[in-house]
Amino acid sequence: MSLFRLLRRWRLSFTCATLFLIGGSASQLGSQTPPEQLAKPPADAREFTVLSTSGTNGKSYNWVAADGSLMSRSSVRLRGMAWEVDEKVQLGADHMPSSLEIRGSTPTGNAAETFAVSGKQAKWQTPVDKGTTDYPGSAFYVAVGGTFSDSSFFEALLASPDHSLALLPGGKARAERLTELTVGEGAKRKKIVAWAISGLGPSPSPMWATEDGKFFGAAGVLAVLPAGYESALVPMTNAQDEALSAQSPALAKRLAKTPAGPVAFTHVRAFVDGERFAENQTIVVDHGQIVSVGPSSTAQVPASAQVIDGTGKTLVPGLWDSHQHVSDDFAGPFLLSLGITSARDPGNNNDLTIARAKRRASGDLLMPHVYPSLLIDGKGPNSAQLGTIATSPEEAIAAVQKAKAEGFTGIKFYGTFNPAWVAPAAAEAHKLGLHVHGHVPAGMRPSEAIAAGYDELTHIYFVSMEAMPKDIVDTSNGINRFNGTGRYAKDLKLDAAPIKPLLDTMAAKHIYADPTLVVVESLFVPENGDLSPAYAPFVGTLPPATERGFRTGGFAVPRDLTREDFRKSFKKLSDLVALMHKDGIPIVAGTDGSGAELVRELELYVAAGFTPEEALEAATIMPARLVQADKTTGSIAVGKNADVVLVEGDPSHRIGDLRNTRVVMMDGKLMDADELRSASGFSGRPKSGE
Repeated sequence: MSLFRLLRRWRLSFTCATLFLIGGSASQLGSQTPPEQLAKPPADAREFTVLSTSGTNGKSYNWVAADGSLMSRSSVRLRGMAWEVDEKVQLGADHMPSSLEIRGSTPTGNAAETFAVSGKQAKWQTPVDKGTTDYPGSAFYVAVGGTFSDSSFFEALLASPDHSLALLPGGKARAERLTELTVGEGAKRKKIVAWAISGLGPSPSPMWATEDGKFFGAAGVLAVLPAGYESALVPMTNAQDEALSAQSPALAKRLAKTPAGPVAFTHVRAFVDGERFAENQTIVVDHGQIVSVGPSSTAQVPASAQVIDGTGKTLVPGLWDSHQHVSDDFAGPFLLSLGITSARDPGNNNDLTIARAKRRASGDLLMPHVYPSLLIDGKGPNSAQLGTIATSPEEAIAAVQKAKAEGFTGIKFYGTFNPAWVAPAAAEAHKLGLHVHGHVPAGMRPSEAIAAGYDELTHIYFVSMEAMPKDIVDTSNGINRFNGTGRYAKDLKLDAAPIKPLLDTMAAKHIYADPTLVVVESLFVPENGDLSPAYAPFVGTLPPATERGFRTGGFAVPRDLTREDFRKSFKKLSDLVALMHKDGIPIVAGTDGSGAELVRELELYVAAGFTPEEALEAATIMPARLVQADKTTGSIAVGKNADVVLVEGDPSHRIGDLRNTRVVMMDGKLMDADELRSASGFSGRPKSGE
């Protein structure tokens, strides 16, 4: 995970599945450098701690080598995943990188990457791409990977006269001063400055510098802070959130318009009653509620209505992302541009979640309806970043009570949580009317989690844990929830014990499932360099630094397996989701990503055997039922709230047409999808489905 990755945050920087991974396969780039051969920081190297609110994840170091090269070295562990990486950057006469070398290993394999300027040409080779281009001079190469503390880009950006830099392979970055803060005590007390960096990802990202423009650190879900300043994480996080949120009221006012009277969507294909498409319909909305639904030939459109002609278009309920860790205020317009008007946030920075809810309620934040869960984990090396850590059943119950008091709608347990504490904590949650879901704690099987009080299982690989060997179940809070599933899922017998009895129990008890198939696809199927089908429609619409990440491959495959083994396991897990659906187990669609992956999740359902209507239900009425909001939203029906999306095309035949958003309506306000895209860093519309 390079500092650039912390900046770019394309897939959420703290997805439950993984971070936005870096590195590539050894087969592409030769033998990876083992940790003992990586650069060793000298005694005077600058030391950084890589951490989250739940604990320390590793160390990173910066120093200047004898030849003037800028060196850095990272050693990081996160929930069983490991990064061992070093980086060497040499600057040219223009103070831009003239050469770069990255070595080491990441969860996806070899991290090897090189860049060099020779004469008027620049050349690079990375785990995901290689290329050559004319070197324009004074352009900064943005690496695909690297260490957690490489500060060369950030310091060069701040040193430029107008705080902007041309980038290679393309794009332009800018820095805007946000706020300042004093951190440290006594002799360590110093003032630091937050800058918002744009041009690397869809939304600006904060980074912190000292007053003289040197890198201080990055605060967030996974933070990089100078050793001795770890306590600054919370105040830095709160300060940058407050500064960034100051832009939200103007954005909300500009993008969301209240119509003067009724609104009529005429001659649309509509997904009505939460279950079927109807042709040539007219839907009338007044004061944010649907007041009539019916054939256009007989519809009564008020004379004062604003008419939106839907010929050739489809009106669907606002989409739900049932696994969306909302990153910041800028996530609001981004998600809405994708047609997502509701989201279930299964774990986040609690204070920021509450602050965003208050801003939304006051009209100062444009954001989908968010139904948050409090994430509770145990203490250990694989604890979830941002988890509320419980070290006793009493602490777990107190966390549940706190969640209720602060307006959370659910509880999410995580992999290091003590299995013996699930039942008492879940009982308290149910007493308070909270939904219980999550990862299955290590050492526990999903049938045991259900017996202890789970209402929902998160991620399809945790469903498969029912049939995994005990050594995989016992270590499922680390890398084995992926590697173990990749190894054994291909051989699952779906129509026999232990899977069949589990599915019978889930169906009988109406246990929901949040499969996140798109996560499994991204981790099991592609090699580095393959273009992810989740992001392929967006190629050409986002910064080049972001789009290179679309070709990041899956996890490195264990030496005694092949990529094809992992792909077969993905196929079997897809079959498992299809069987669960056939058995009547309610499926809710979630991405555990940026939200841009949601339609791909639905495409995977259709590929597994769902009808387009059934897939769309998983992203509309099903999640509304899960959070008990289906009486007011989740479908197009008279009397319901008009959270609706107008899309170009026919998702009844091509579910991918749901990406073609044109108009979004939420809370009685109309939004132009192209304006939402522009505000979210997109340069244009996604490609239409074939």
